[in-house]
Amino acid sequence: MAIGDEVLNQFTQAVDEPEVVFDGKKLKVGIIGTGWIAESHIESYKRMPDVEIVAAADLIPGKAEAFMKRYGVEGVRFYPSHKEMIDSEELDAVSVCTYNTAHAVPTIYALEHGVNVLLEKPFTVTTEEAVQVMRAEKKSGKVLSIGFQPRGDENMQMIKKIVDSGVLGKIYYIQTGGGRRRGIPNSTFIEKSTGGIGALGDIGCYSLDVVLNAIGYPKPLTVSGYKSAFFGTNPKYATPDRFHTAEENAKRFSVDDFAAAFVRMEGDIILDFRIAWAMHPDTSGDTIIYGTEGALRIPSTECWNGTFDKPMTLYHDVAGSQVETTIPLIPHRGPGLFDIKIRGFLDAVKNGTPAPVPTSQILYNQAIIDGICKSAELGHEIEIEIPEI
Repeated sequence: MAIGDEVLNQFTQAVDEPEVVFDGKKLKVGIIGTGWIAESHIESYKRMPDVEIVAAADLIPGKAEAFMKRYGVEGVRFYPSHKEMIDSEELDAVSVCTYNTAHAVPTIYALEHGVNVLLEKPFTVTTEEAVQVMRAEKKSGKVLSIGFQPRGDENMQMIKKIVDSGVLGKIYYIQTGGGRRRGIPNSTFIEKSTGGIGALGDIGCYSLDVVLNAIGYPKPLTVSGYKSAFFGTNPKYATPDRFHTAEENAKRFSVDDFAAAFVRMEGDIILDFRIAWAMHPDTSGDTIIYGTEGALRIPSTECWNGTFDKPMTLYHDVAGSQVETTIPLIPHRGPGLFDIKIRGFLDAVKNGTPAPVPTSQILYNQAIIDGICKSAELGHEIEIEIPEI
């Protein structure tokens, strides 16, 4: 056996996705917000034999009706607000697909009325909002899962397997982030009143989750953050859309298109983080997890989408020699990542099991993002304060 083969064999045992067994009972599901991300939700729900989409709510008149018609879903009742929908329907679950600043209110209302919630990422905009949501979750006893579909990717799961195996030793420093050379979205993403946060909330939460989930989500203690918007506010680089010119979008742009931070966490772990919607380099660097017994390099991607497309490298010593072991990519088989996310949520609702992506973890993710924003505005390092739930 070649050097490194034994190490590889610890991690490459693939597991088939379980088949969904329909027991005849359908979960009644509603969708709050029928914008872009709701498209992925409805496509997945339509593939689930135990789901009936019964209601949809959107603030814009006619938008929900047009949405359901486009996806060929009939018999749906429509409402102008989440409140009217939840008050009028007997729902088992809702997907909250609103813009970022509107995440907390409908989620809290649903939980308070005994409805399980799948909340799209980012969790919220601020730590304070996340805490309010979690208090409602705790009181309700219902399932609240956050929409981090990269968790379902076998290669992402491999990172956690490697860390959990102990082959890296004690983790003490992590370099992570990601970004796009050009990739600024439009619509509600780029305005503070609706997006609240920019690249940090859109793709930054993913890159944080990759490493924080792998190391067990230690509590963040302090953060020195930076953010900027040199690309989004410049018509030369701003992205036009079907409703706005580049010049108009540059004027609308009021969130971050780049952010960086130095975060201290429990366990004497340091996180060196950066994220970008737009930049001149083609990468902000690979993700590297440094440990006392080894290190793991996770390759950067051209456009961050929650996974990676090149093999990882494990750096370690074997019999006194410095060795590099290539961790081959695991080809994905079975359902798509969004289907895995939706299925995990539905199974938790049906079986009364914990949320697949629990708020207790993502609270720390949100606290780091919020801490970066607050530190950047103050211009110095701050302590991260997380109230009791």
